[in-house]
Amino acid sequence: MSKEKEAVKSFVLRVDPETMDALERWAADEFRSINGQLQWIINEALRRAGRKGGAGKN
Repeated sequence: MSKEKEAVKSFVLRVDPETMDALERWAADEFRSINGQLQWIINEALRRAGRKGGAGKN
């Protein structure tokens, strides 16, 4: 198993049904899994907030 895969952490996330439906639709539109969509959303938010590489570039 690669080092990147070993570093991935799992956690439980609770969301209301309306939010889950919106996430499912958005993920389907982007041809991603729900997990992949959430990872993308989180990475984008971190990048835009200047908390991850590539900050401040819109």
